[in-house]
Order: sequence, then C-alpha cells, then structure tokens
Amino acid sequence: MPLDGAGLARALPQAEGLQTVHTLLCRHEAVQFQRAAKSAAAAGEQLLVACTQEKRLFLELNAQTEGALPAEEQPIRFVNLRETGGWSKDARGATPKLAALIAAAQLPEAEPVPTVSYRSAGRLLVIGAAEAAERAAAMLADKLDVTLLLSEAGSALPQGRERAVFAGRVTAVTGWLGAFQVRWDSGNPIDLDLCTRCNACVDACPEGAIGFDYQVDLSRCTSHRACVKACGVAGAIDFGRTPESMAETFDLVLDLRAAPAFSQHALPQGYFHVASDSARLFDAVLKLRELTGEFEKPKFFQYKQKLCAHSRNERVGCDACVQICSARAIASEATTTGGIRVEPHLCVGCGACTTVCPTGALAYAYPDAPTTGKRLRTLLATYARAGGRDTALLLHSEGAGSRLLGDLGRAARTDADIHGLPARVLPVGLWHTASVGLELWLTAKAQGASQIFILLTEEEAPEYREALREQAAVANALLAGLGYAGAHVQVFETRDARDLAPLDAALRGAAPAATVRLPAAFAAQSDKRVTLELALEHLMAQAPQAPQALPDAVALPAASPLGAVVVDTGRCTLCLSCVGACPAAALADNPDKPQLRFIEKNCVQCGLCASTCPEDAISLVPRLLLADEGKARKQPRVLHEAQPYGCIRCGKPFGTLQAVEAMLGRLAGHPMFQGEALQRLKMCGDCRVIDIYSNPNETRITDL
Repeated sequence: MPLDGAGLARALPQAEGLQTVHTLLCRHEAVQFQRAAKSAAAAGEQLLVACTQEKRLFLELNAQTEGALPAEEQPIRFVNLRETGGWSKDARGATPKLAALIAAAQLPEAEPVPTVSYRSAGRLLVIGAAEAAERAAAMLADKLDVTLLLSEAGSALPQGRERAVFAGRVTAVTGWLGAFQVRWDSGNPIDLDLCTRCNACVDACPEGAIGFDYQVDLSRCTSHRACVKACGVAGAIDFGRTPESMAETFDLVLDLRAAPAFSQHALPQGYFHVASDSARLFDAVLKLRELTGEFEKPKFFQYKQKLCAHSRNERVGCDACVQICSARAIASEATTTGGIRVEPHLCVGCGACTTVCPTGALAYAYPDAPTTGKRLRTLLATYARAGGRDTALLLHSEGAGSRLLGDLGRAARTDADIHGLPARVLPVGLWHTASVGLELWLTAKAQGASQIFILLTEEEAPEYREALREQAAVANALLAGLGYAGAHVQVFETRDARDLAPLDAALRGAAPAATVRLPAAFAAQSDKRVTLELALEHLMAQAPQAPQALPDAVALPAASPLGAVVVDTGRCTLCLSCVGACPAAALADNPDKPQLRFIEKNCVQCGLCASTCPEDAISLVPRLLLADEGKARKQPRVLHEAQPYGCIRCGKPFGTLQAVEAMLGRLAGHPMFQGEALQRLKMCGDCRVIDIYSNPNETRITDL
C-alpha cells in the first residue's frame, strides 16, 4: 500500500513523530511490533495495529513478548486500512481517509450496557421424520440430552430405545434459548412410550399400515385390530385413546421440517431450522454442541414509556416499532398498561425499532447515539483536517457488510475493472446497519458530510430495507427543500461477492452532493428529538438559499417524524381529548378561553390525536415548517377556537357553544332528557346539582 507516514502524522496530532511505515510487520519486521507492545505497556498507552488480516498472529506475538501486557489487561486495537483504502485505485490519494479511520479507531470504547442472561442445560428437541431425526441425534447425543418429536410418518426408528421419542403434529413453538415451550397434538393409537419395538404389530397388520416408525397410518387401516391382539401385555396400542395436547419445555430446538416453526426473519437464539440441507445441518450441529451453560448478550435497547407514542387510553397511534421488528420481540400493550413490551431475550440488536421511533422512547444502546455520533464527527473532522473533500460515510454491518468490503478491496488489487472504495468514501462498521437513522444522518450532514451511503446485504430483513428507504426519502426531501442539491442519502442493496462489480460502479459513479459551508460543532445527544432539532437548525442556517427565498414549508413523505396537524373546525367541538392523548405536548388547551393550540416542533406525527378524536376532525400533514426562518414551528399557534357557552342559571362558561349544541341535539330524543332534565344540560355542574335538589319531586339517582 502506498502509505504516507509523514502525511498521516500531520493529520493526526496523536501520531506526532510517525515516520516509519512497515510493510511486513507480521513477518520479518515482527520485532518492531514487539518493541511497540513493550513501549505501550511501559507508557500505559494504547496500541493500534492497522491490520486485521493477521490479528490472531499479533495477539500471539504480544503474549510471547516479555514486558508486554496481556491483551485482556490492555486490549490491542485493530483497524483495517488495506481493503478499505490501501487496495483501491485511489490509494495514493487516500491519506485523509486513512487518517480518519485511524483517529476513529483510537476513540475510547463505548460504555458497557446491561446484559441479558440465558441458561441452557442441554435439553434438545429434534423435530422431523424418524430417520433424519435419529441421524441428527446421533451427532449430538454425547453432548446433549436429546428428545425426538416425529412430525411425520413413513421412516424407521432403530430397535434400541436410546432416547425419549414422541409423535404428533406440532401446534406451537415459542420461547428462546433455555426456555422453549413446544406443544403438539398426539392422536396416534400407538403410545411410543409403552412400545417395546418388538415388531409384532408390524407383522400382524394385514394392510401394512404400521411402519418401523411404530405409528399407524390411519388412512390405510381398515380396523382389523390384529395389531392390538399382537401387542398383548405391552398394551401400547389403543384405538380408543383420546387425542391429547402435549407440552414440554426444552433448552434447544433443531427443526428438520420443510417449513420452520417461526415465520419471522430473525429466529430465536437456540432454534435452528435446517430442513433437508446437509450443510446447514452440519453448521447447526457444531453450534448446538456448544450451547450448554450460561450465556450473556447485551441488552441492545433502552425504553422510556413516558415518551412512547404507541397508545393512550387504549387507542393506538404509532406502531412503527411493532411492525418493523423482524424478531417479533415487540408487542403492543395498548389494552393494558399502555405502550409496548420488548422481550430482551428475543431482541437481536438490529436497532431498526429505534430508527423508526419518532420520539426516542426506544433508544439504541450498543452503542448509544452520543458514542456513534462522536465516531462520525471524528471521522468527518479528521478527514477534513487532512485535506479531504466531499466526504461520503458508508454505513455497513460488521458482519456481511465488512466481508463484502473486504472482497471489494481484494478484487481491486487483482482485477483491473474493479476500482475499490473511492478515497472520499469512509466505511463505518455498525453492529447493524438499521441502528442509525434520520437524526444521525442529518447530524453528519450538518457536520460536513457530503453524503451518507447505506450498504444492505443479505443480513437485512425486508422490513429494515423498506424502513431505511423510507427514512432516506424523508432526509432527501428535507435537504432538497432546503436547497441542498444532489442525492444525499443513498441505499445500495447487494447480496454477496457476485454483486461486487455493480456495487463498485455505483460507489464510483455517485456524484458528491452539496453540503454546509461551515460544519457544525455540536455533539449528538441521547435525546433523539434534541439531536434532530440541532441538526435541523444548523442545516436551515446554512441553507444555500437566502431565508426569504425558501418556501414556507417543505412537504415530506408519510414516514416523517416532523409535521403538523390540521383540524376541521366545522367538525371539531373542542372536547380536547386530543390534548390528553398527545404524548409530545404538541397539542395544548388555553385555560382562559376555549382554544386548541399547537407547537409544531413537538409534533412526532404519531397519529394518536387523530385516532382519539371522536369527531374525526384531525388529519396529519408531514412537513418541515420554514416560515419566519423556522421560528414559527417553535411558537404555539391556535388551530381552533370557539365561543364559550354560558350556564343559563349563573352565566359561568362551562363549554363551547358547538359542543353543547351537539350534545343537546343528540340527547333531545332520549326519554331521560326531557323537559327540565334537558334544560339542566345547559347548566354548569354546580347549578345542575342545585337545580336537582331544589326540586323535591325530582327523582334522583340516590333515590333509586
């Protein structure tokens, strides 16, 4: 790689004095690494190795170096400069990019997060046909306690009884590693628990309806019942047995059936569906053999119910997180406590729910937004300080995304038609691509990024792809409305190394987009809406057009977390039920007069106001209000006001004219509201009580 040590030193203040660039540090220059390891240990400094290919070898060298600290006491950082920058047709101009990657790799580790625990005793259920289930069990029985559930007839069990065997139709599989609940209906006349596998029934059946799986094919059986007589003392065959529903708990499930027990994209940990694929079976067996004991994973999310816009008073508003979760880990609790419930044992950490959450009630924690924001800001600032221009951040997963970029870099080294990552494209590895969304994209734009590229691979569920495309459409519409030219957020979809050429061409052909004149200096906050507002304010202030040349509002797609509500004043009775339902304090009343007021900046477009309104008088308008240089969206404005209705007895206002007239119109024909009772509806609460008790002939509820 054509590395410029002096150029990197100028771009990285912490690399002052860097002059030597190693070319074979993992081989005949290994002594240089050992000296650096000893020096870092003596000075208490962090050691960074710009090579991931030989990570294992460097860790071994460190362990063998006298005076170096063990990796568990002082972890060595690794960063890939080769495939992401050095192996590219732009390698000689990639110094700013490499400096940015080195700077980001030296940032402190994210704060630890709470963990979720699993405990597995190794109880495995294998579901499938007898022969296939037995073959799988034979590979696992020395490590796990295996039980078979025969889900179909027609194959053979061995004569020896080495493990528990059940038969029946699976009706439900729920749970996760260490806590699977499996239910099935058992209706076959032969009880496998009593069956001795003597084969007497097989020989006795004249129709050949009993196979060596010791189940009766009822479609062939003609009720000779010779098998019952042959079974004799064992009594394993009973055609009068009542079908029963059975349930058992298992730690692990290996499913050999054609269709999986779960329909979601992300299967629960501890469940393996392999069908008849021998390669997948071998991979599952290797993993299953290691799944006994106690395990932990990060709790990927934080949930603040007070911010949640999912439901109020059993009315559902925003359900974006429920719809997008590919692990079915999120469920609505609109009819109980309100809000949602997230099962951390099922959560796979994709973060898509936090991306589509308009309020920030669900926040990604692995790492959190401030940590990710600091990383993006470090990349952008270092790249710019080193002289780089037109920065594009390429967000990709640390799994399939990293492998794909590695393939692209290696192809660029050997294939003249492959360019490799352009020098202006900075790769950003994430636990999952869907965990970063609109507020951090716009923050990166405000901090000087030209573009944000999102690389999707076969890892991403269809729900994630759609949500990211929708969020990208919102970002692009918003930036275009502010006058920033170009395609700012672009989604690149690919499968594997077979798509390298189209991906390479797309990255190379993406023209830079307009960016801010002065990059922002603010840091991403833990509050999603605060971060979004900071980004919007800077982008509006730095808009290429003068404020007076901007439109009053920018129309946005339906997925927008920004917008207004429109009230049909002809239908609205100012009952103010929408005010009580609003989770973001965007709607408010006026204690001094009948008014409905609105602060657009607070609106998250959840729709709770619209679903709560008894008059169907509210609709949503996704947009970004720019009037008065953006100040109008921060000020309360009146959406509707009405003439107050005064009590006919004391004159005190107690409602609106429209609401009281609507009530009188609806109740005028009711037998309980005739004569004086109807007149009392025109009184305030106090006068209504006084009038009732001042009439001795009035029948009161207390008299009934």
